[in-house]
Amino acid sequence: MMTSLRKRNYWVEKIEELLALRSVLWLSGVRRSGKTTLCQSLERGEFFDCELPRVRTQLEDPETFFKRLSGKRVILDEIQRLYNPSEVLKIAADHFPKVQVVATGSSTLSARRKFKDTLTGRKYELWLTPSICRDLDDWGNLNLSTRMVRGGLPPFLLSKSGLDRDFQEWLDSFWAKDIQELFVIDKRAAFFRFLELLFRQSGQLFEAQAFSAPCEVSRQTIMNYLDILETTHLATVLRPYVGGSAAEIKSQPKVYGFDTGFVCYFAGIDEPDSEEKGQLLEHLTLNELQARFHRDTLFYWRNKAKNEIDFVVKPGRGNAVYAIECKNRYKNFDPSAMNAFRKFHPIGRNLLVALDVDEVSERRVGTLDLVQCPLNALAKQLVSQ
Repeated sequence: MMTSLRKRNYWVEKIEELLALRSVLWLSGVRRSGKTTLCQSLERGEFFDCELPRVRTQLEDPETFFKRLSGKRVILDEIQRLYNPSEVLKIAADHFPKVQVVATGSSTLSARRKFKDTLTGRKYELWLTPSICRDLDDWGNLNLSTRMVRGGLPPFLLSKSGLDRDFQEWLDSFWAKDIQELFVIDKRAAFFRFLELLFRQSGQLFEAQAFSAPCEVSRQTIMNYLDILETTHLATVLRPYVGGSAAEIKSQPKVYGFDTGFVCYFAGIDEPDSEEKGQLLEHLTLNELQARFHRDTLFYWRNKAKNEIDFVVKPGRGNAVYAIECKNRYKNFDPSAMNAFRKFHPIGRNLLVALDVDEVSERRVGTLDLVQCPLNALAKQLVSQ
């Protein structure tokens, strides 16, 4: 089991690429996403577990600590356990550029209660998402149906046991080690009620007021809860992509739960039906996008006539954007929404990800040039613009 877990080629390559550009890398991801195991698989790394008191004591004097490690690669695992983690990383970046530092934690650096400085310009950030298609290849071509139901956290995906107790244990650990250490939440029951309801309707349009009554908290509290879930990577908030047309929806976001395993857990799905597989494919597609693009470049699109595009990716400064639709069966694709989108945003590639497509092909659908592909071929299509 451990041998296969250590092999995550895409992420190792990404870490090496970023460390070649800057000496400090912040590797974030939810609990049990594989951060520790991934870091232990890096070459030339000296590993320090910041949950250990003796390691925290050493890092009370970061100058002495980094001075003796000059020219080496240092892994600071669970760095949020330090009293002032951002100061430690700032000293490393400013005064010890010959020390490569990979720091791991469950949240983004915007968890400002603990991180007083987000180290702008001093580090790169990498979000270790739940497992992507490259990981499934590394682990023996696990099928997408298994990935959908078990989710993408490596211990859950590769386990052969039942998972309900594991999911609940994970949630308890999330509360104890991530929420209580970084945030102030008075009502645990209300927070978890919101989390459950959010995952049950994962991928739908979000309206905070709709959660207030069942959670028995104010709209502002719901927005605070959502901000915490986004900061800790448990939720992705997709904003609408807009140009200058009054016909485009401009404000209402869509919200996705971070992992299909937890979506299935909260919805009570053991064997997804055809419609549920299409919805879960959306989540897996978003996961592939998040592994390769900054979250600020990812959107959805909708107009007032209720035409909707699942995902829009704007990777650069130009006008070209990817439009991506997800379907359980390629014959279920209706080109009307994509046609409507291209009237406002004509430049870019049109992609259809479908579960019953085995290879990449191009076809003409009305006035659209459409590329249809399986999920495991999506990444190559995104870099071929």
